[in-house]
Amino acid sequence: MSAPDRSHVNHEAPDEPGRARAEAELPENRGTLWMLTTGPTVWAAHLLVSYVTVAIWCAKTSRLAPLGTSRTLVIAYTGVSLALIAFFGWRGWRQHRWGAATLPHDAPSAADRHRFLGFSTLLLCGLSFIAVVYQGLTIVFIGTCR
Repeated sequence: MSAPDRSHVNHEAPDEPGRARAEAELPENRGTLWMLTTGPTVWAAHLLVSYVTVAIWCAKTSRLAPLGTSRTLVIAYTGVSLALIAFFGWRGWRQHRWGAATLPHDAPSAADRHRFLGFSTLLLCGLSFIAVVYQGLTIVFIGTCR
């Protein structure tokens, strides 16, 4: 007598209820991974634009000249950068809080990867926000091109 054919039986542990449906509805796309870089990119752009603006201003004026318009421009750059970083951080927060899963998001599933990328984006945006604030504060304390 031969053993019954059980090739049609799933031998894996059953998934959580609704996990397959939740992963099918996941708002995942290729742009999600690029979201990680948005905060640090805005930070780098702020540093570059601020430095170049003040360097050109100081090259065209005397060493003891007040920063004048360049100060206003750097404050504007700082405001725009902080708003962009806050927006991307908010999107990371929404991505992190997607679904009804509990912490930690360390299961080997697409949904937990999605939440982990959102949390990482949020943390990088927080770091970038603090860095832009510190960069913006330098223009408050430095009055001339010396």
